Amino acid sequence: MTISRTSTRVVWGLLALGWIPTLAVVGAHRLGQPAVEAQTRAPIVVTRLYTGEDGKTHAEDIDVTMGALRGTSQRSAPADVSSLQFVRTTPEYFLDWHTAPSRQFIVTLSGQSEVVIGDGTVIRLHPGRVLLVEDVEGQGHLSRAVPGEERVSLFIPLSDQSGPLPEALR
Repeated sequence: MTISRTSTRVVWGLLALGWIPTLAVVGAHRLGQPAVEAQTRAPIVVTRLYTGEDGKTHAEDIDVTMGALRGTSQRSAPADVSSLQFVRTTPEYFLDWHTAPSRQFIVTLSGQSEVVIGDGTVIRLHPGRVLLVEDVEGQGHLSRAVPGEERVSLFIPLSDQSGPLPEALR
């Protein structure tokens, strides 16, 4: 059986015309709906470890204060830091109860580990999790690997070791 060129053109023409009503229905449906509002942006959260009046380490989550959206970006207030160090821990990583060596941000880049604080709370550190350790005195915390996980993180000490929280966290 042979299909002529004319028949082929007619079939393609009918198929093309079939899209016109479809587009009209979809377009009319969209015209009747309100514009989509911008989604609420997820907060950027820093988990802060600090020494309470009881001498034990406590944790609180703080939303980072962000400036106005400028184009496609928002920025927090800057925090003065003194250095940056990459740290890789093995799956055997275990550091018994200790205080932080300095006030510093710790940002997990890959892998996972856990921090245990005075009341037994376990804080899982995973990629993107930001920790601000300020428990430089008192009981401190315990740090350990998640079994089978190597972890890579950034340690970023604050320049001001005894001052207030960085402005972005107030």
